[in-house]
Amino acid sequence: MAFTGRAALLAALGALPIGIWEPSWTGILAVNAPLALACACDAALAAPVRRLGLTRSGDTSVRLGDTADVTLTVTNPSGRPLRAHLRDAWPPSSWESGTEVASSRHHVSVPAGERRRVTTRLRPTRRGDRRADRVTIRSYGPLRLFARQGNHRVPWSVRVLPPFTSRKHLPSKLARLRELDGRTSVLTRGEGTEFDSLREYVPGDDTRSIDWRATARQSTVAVRTWRPERDRHILLVLDTGRTSAGRVGDAPRLDASMDAALLLAALASRVGDRVDLLAYDRRVRALVQGRAAGEVLPSLVNAMAVLEPELVETDGRGLAGIALRTAPRRSLIVLLTSLDAAPVEEGLLPVLSGLTQRHTVLVASVADPYIARMAKARGDAEAVYEAAAAAQAQTERHRTAEQLRRRGVTVVDAIPDDLAPALADAYLALKAAGRL
Repeated sequence: MAFTGRAALLAALGALPIGIWEPSWTGILAVNAPLALACACDAALAAPVRRLGLTRSGDTSVRLGDTADVTLTVTNPSGRPLRAHLRDAWPPSSWESGTEVASSRHHVSVPAGERRRVTTRLRPTRRGDRRADRVTIRSYGPLRLFARQGNHRVPWSVRVLPPFTSRKHLPSKLARLRELDGRTSVLTRGEGTEFDSLREYVPGDDTRSIDWRATARQSTVAVRTWRPERDRHILLVLDTGRTSAGRVGDAPRLDASMDAALLLAALASRVGDRVDLLAYDRRVRALVQGRAAGEVLPSLVNAMAVLEPELVETDGRGLAGIALRTAPRRSLIVLLTSLDAAPVEEGLLPVLSGLTQRHTVLVASVADPYIARMAKARGDAEAVYEAAAAAQAQTERHRTAEQLRRRGVTVVDAIPDDLAPALADAYLALKAAGRL
């Protein structure tokens, strides 16, 4: 129960300034009895809170950075009108800083026997599931001297999905993919390509593509065109160990890896390749397999939404084992992990031969742009020391990447904004070279 006072009402009820009259039971009753009567009447006219009916509807998922609307329907079954303040509580990360009060608090007026809707607009700042907490309602009487307050549990959940900001690169990568797929005259040949058609020779064509039998049957020189094979298998492996928790800019490395994986999945599924996802550190955190082309991207986005970096060292041997079981036939294994020397040399290199013997392996890593800025710093002793430390870090990173390349691994090392298009380009290059 909560009480509110009104100075004007007290004056109207006969309250006098202190010192004008001597306190007495008669005087106290004379002043307070009307106020008590007014409060009692106000309490009787306030709609009960516990009898209210509350239901939810609205969005169940939203991309990080976008808004989601969740509607709360308030039904008043009593015979008294509801005049109330309502607070729809959600976790703090459901709103940007400073906007929670304006977004979660509502004034509600529901006539007797009717219902009204209020909408809470969420703008989450983190991935994952956001679950509604209590709905607190404070019901006032017509004089607002008295209020009834209570809580209701109205379950609802909104899944915050990865933003997939790299989708802006998809049109240009698809144009390059159509070029490789035989829809323009720039076609390639390799062990991973198949015969497409014959066309007339143009200057600059590879003479090894000339079909001499077809040329003998016609008056012009004919060349064979080739297109990349379809139905290749791609396994995206997200390393969710401790190195993925390192923040680059405003987000963990894991988020940049997810964005790059989504662009590659969208691109590969368009050409007819099969895409699976494995998230692993010391155990499987997510596994998506066997999805049709139209279901790949929604399935991956949904699985990635709840992934968080784990502060444990990734088990390289376990990762290699589960990857080999997930991809029993020759595949492209894309490992999104760190290029830090210690994790690679102790975890990945000892098991790498088992992967490269059966599969094409591509390692993609998020580089920190701050290191590059540090390496260029000059001006005072502190800046020079920072530049030396950055240069040493870059040298170690390049040495680690070179160790992987010598073992037949394709390495992509780029800052967060460039990682997704660089990984897509590496995939297209493997297609063009016939290695996939």
